[in-house]
Parts: sequence; C-alpha cells; structure tokens
Amino acid sequence: MSGKQLRAGLIGLGAMGRNHARVLSGLDGVELVGIVDPAGEPTGLLHAPVFPTVDELISLGIDYAVVACPTALHEQIGSELARNGVSALIEKPLAQSVEASVRLVEAFESAGLVAGVGHIERYNPALQNLRSRLEAGELGEVYQVVTRRQGPFPHRIADVGVVMDLATHDIDLTGWVTGREYSSVSARTVSRSGRLHEDMVAAVGQLSDGTMVSHLVNWLSPLKERSTVITGDRGCFIADTLTADLTLYANAAIDMEWEALRTFRGVATGDMIRYAIPKREPLLVEHERFRDAVEGKDSDIVTLRQGLRTVQVAAALLESAGTGTTVSVAPSDDANLLQTVVTS
Repeated sequence: MSGKQLRAGLIGLGAMGRNHARVLSGLDGVELVGIVDPAGEPTGLLHAPVFPTVDELISLGIDYAVVACPTALHEQIGSELARNGVSALIEKPLAQSVEASVRLVEAFESAGLVAGVGHIERYNPALQNLRSRLEAGELGEVYQVVTRRQGPFPHRIADVGVVMDLATHDIDLTGWVTGREYSSVSARTVSRSGRLHEDMVAAVGQLSDGTMVSHLVNWLSPLKERSTVITGDRGCFIADTLTADLTLYANAAIDMEWEALRTFRGVATGDMIRYAIPKREPLLVEHERFRDAVEGKDSDIVTLRQGLRTVQVAAALLESAGTGTTVSVAPSDDANLLQTVVTS
C-alpha cells in the first residue's frame, strides 16, 4: 500500500451500511472520514462524524464514497457524486430502473471516475472457487444453473420488490460464474405480504450458449437458503453461499452391468468431494478490490456496465411476469450497450 490513505465516505446506515462502516473503519490504506444518514447515529459507536446531507460529506474532500442508501435514491446520490469528481461503490442493484442505471453509467464514464456495483456474491469463496473450476473445464459442458434464495422478510426494504433486491444477486452470479449472458427469461411473481411490490418470483431462462437457468427467490420463508447448483456432463457442483461450502457430485466412472439400467442413457452417482476453501469475508474482499481500483491498480470489480446488464435482465423478469410471456434479452455489446438497453 502507498503511504497516502484514501479518504472514504459512507452514505446510508441501514443494515448493510453498518457492515460497510465496520469494514471501512479497519480497511488498510483507507480512512473513513464521514457518514451520511438523515436519522443520525444515536449509539455513538462509529468513529466518524455523521452528517445529514451528501453535500457536507463531499465538502470533506473524499476520494470515494460507498452508497448504501435505498435503491430509489441511487441515481440522485450517484449523480451528485459524479458531478463532484467522487468515485463510488454503489450497493446493488445499480438503480431501480434500466433508464436510471443508464444515466449513472453515463455520469461516471463521462467524468472518468472509477465506479462499481456491490454484487457481493462474486466475492463469496465458494462461488469464486466454482468459477475457477468451470473455467478449467472440470464439469465439462454446462447444462443447467439452478439457484434458490429464500428467507424471512427484510423490513429494511420498502422501495423495490424481491426481483430487484434479491434476484439481482442470482442474475449477476449466474452470468459471472458461467461467463455467459442471458438470452431470454420467463417469470411469475406473487405478492402475499400486502406490500406494493412482489415478494416471490419463480423464473426460468436461457443463456447465450443454450444453458438452462432456474431461479426461485422469495422473502416469505422461515428457511434461509442460498444455493447454487450447476450441472454439466461430468456431474454437478453445489455452492452454499451461506456457509461458503462447495461440493462436487461426480458422475460414476464405472461400467453398469445391470442390463436394464444400461439401456437408460443417464448417469450414475460417483464420488462426492467437499472442497477445503479459504474463507475470507466477501465484503472485505469487495472493499479491497474497490480500494485497489481507486488507487489505479488492476482490480476485479463489478463495473457499472455489468450492473446495468443485471438490472436489464431483472427488468425483463418483471416484464415477463406482467405480460405472461417469454421476454428476449438483447445481447450486450460494450460499444453500444447503452443504446441497446434503452431501445430493447
């Protein structure tokens, strides 16, 4: 690390914001110099001043800010940071709509600033290990990706539904782990909690190489589940992102002597391997990567364009649920992504 510390700010002291405050307070090479939350900080446990407005934070001369406020405010606050030359790590989803996401991409790119989206699952040890194994061809051809993300209702969420709040995790991790884009989606949603937005979604889709995708997401279950299952021609990987465990269920490599079963061209159960993976906190890794990017180092962060793509697919899920049809998702070409997203 260089001798000069980066000056960082935090906007939002909700459940996720407090986790960001904890990590920023101990992050090497970074000083948390100020926090914004209109409600203040009654506990007095934070070692940084809390301000009611973003202007007061910017006036401190910060290098970057972490935006952890409600999704509906991301565009307004992100745009203000970009206008003032402040880099930003914006919690997922990037914004509440495709159009707002496009405007944020344009704001930060035109200002030449480092900006990223907090898709934290990319830094989960199980998924990082899984991605490396897929890239190495350990599963052979990938046939299917199935994710399940269920749990109790998060009372902190009031401005978006379960698709934007939770399904965006699975959309992003699926595209990132497989290295493929979504080509079409079909979804059904319900609202059972009496809120304006949906609280359950079941979705199926297809990736650009024909891989099948299935997502089940809700915040109506007392069971907390975070599972990613990827099946290929050599077996299947199961990643539990709550425990950061990764398990391989391999296809059997033995000959089948039972004639009745030999005629069925399926697979048989082989070895099961649970991998020993170093387990660093994903949020800390996310912050380290973003700090390095702000310092000008090569670093693997989730770009705003990638975050925009995830919002585009989430919007397609909502469109499908609203119309009862399968919705095609236009391919993203970095050269014309903004135009493609707006006009599709």
